[in-house]
Amino acid sequence: MQTRSVDDLLQDAERAMGARDPATALGLIAQAEDVGGASERSGMLRAVALRATGDLNGALFALEEVLAAQPYHFIALLSKGAILSARGDQLAAVDVYRNVIKIAPPEDRIPPSAARQLATARHQVAEHDRTLQAYLSDAVSDLRQAFSSADLSRFDEALDVFAGVKRPYAHEPLLLHYPRLPAIPFYDRALFPWLSDLEAATDTIAAEMVVAVSTASATELAPYIQYPKGVPLNQWKELNHSTDWTSFFLWKDGDRQAIADQRCPQTMAILDGLPLCDQPGFAPTAVFSVLQPHTHIPPHTGSTNVRLLVHLPLLLPGPARFRVGNETRDWRMGEAWVFDDSINHEAWNDADQQRVILILDVWNPLLDEAERALVSRMLVAHKAFRLSQVG
Repeated sequence: MQTRSVDDLLQDAERAMGARDPATALGLIAQAEDVGGASERSGMLRAVALRATGDLNGALFALEEVLAAQPYHFIALLSKGAILSARGDQLAAVDVYRNVIKIAPPEDRIPPSAARQLATARHQVAEHDRTLQAYLSDAVSDLRQAFSSADLSRFDEALDVFAGVKRPYAHEPLLLHYPRLPAIPFYDRALFPWLSDLEAATDTIAAEMVVAVSTASATELAPYIQYPKGVPLNQWKELNHSTDWTSFFLWKDGDRQAIADQRCPQTMAILDGLPLCDQPGFAPTAVFSVLQPHTHIPPHTGSTNVRLLVHLPLLLPGPARFRVGNETRDWRMGEAWVFDDSINHEAWNDADQQRVILILDVWNPLLDEAERALVSRMLVAHKAFRLSQVG
C-alpha cells in the first residue's frame, strides 16, 4: 500500500476538524507525524483537536512544543492564553496575554477568529489591571491618608503604571534628546516667576490676537501642519494642510516676524521681557494657535527637551482639554502652564467655537548658561553640516 503524504494526511485532519470529528483528526495527525515528524502545522492542529476533546493539558503540551521552536508564534501564544484561562489559571493567562498584545500584528492581518480572541485577551488584561489597581490602592489607603497634606500625584501615577492601567511616558524628542533631564509633564510654576506677569497681560494679548487673526491672509494664518506630497502622514492625515488648526506666528524658528510687530506691538514688547529660548535658526517660536470647534490634535512629540513650551489661553468659548503623558488638564482663562512637549501630548477643542492660545518656548530651567550656549552652537553646526551634505 502506498504511503500517503504528510500534506494529504494533515489536509484530511483539517477536514475532520471542520466536521467536528477531533478523534479522527488526532489519528490522522499521528499518521502524518509518523511519516514526516512533528511540525508547526501538526502541533497546532493537535492542540486544536485536543482542546476540542476537552484535553486542555494535552492541548497545552502540544502548544508548548510549537513554542519551544518558535517562542514568538502569535497564534500559539494566543491559544495558550485561552487554554490557561479555560483551565482556570487566570493569572498565568494574563501573563501570556500581555506578551501576546505586545507582539500582535496589525489587526487587518489577523484572522477574524484570532481577532476576537485578541479582543478577549485585551479585556482580560485590562480587567486584571483594574483589579490590581484597586487592591494596591486599598493596601496603601491608610498610609496615604496619613500623608494627606503631601502632594502624592507622582505616587498615584506610579501606582497606576505599576498596576498597568497607565503607561510610563518618557522623552521622545524628534531632534535632540538631552540626557539626565527628568521627564516632567507640567513644570512647577515656582520655576518661572514671570508667569504671573504673562497671565496679567492676557487681555492685552487677546485684544491684539483678535485683530491679527481676523485680518490675517491665508499665508499669515496658515495650517499648522504642512507636509509635502509623498511624505508619510501617520497621525497627521486629517490635519495636513487643514484650516482646522492654523497659526499666526510672532516668532518663527528664531526669526522675529515683521507682521507681528505691526499688528501686535504690545504683545511683542511683552515677549521681549520674557526669557524666550534663544537658539539661532530654531527658537524662539511664539504663535497664536487657532483650533476650530470639535477638533482633536492627535498624540505627538516636539523637537527637543532642552526647551519647554508655555501655553496662555486667549479665547476659550467652551471646554478644551490638553494631555501631557498621563496628566490631562482643562485650559482656563488667566492660567498659563509650562510643559515638556518632548513627552507625548495631545489637545481637544470640545467647544462649538474656535479656541486660541498663545504658545511660546523657553529654556528648560535645569540647563545652566554653559549648556544653553553649547546646545545653541551645536544646533547651528548641525544645520550647517546638513547643508554641506546637499548636492
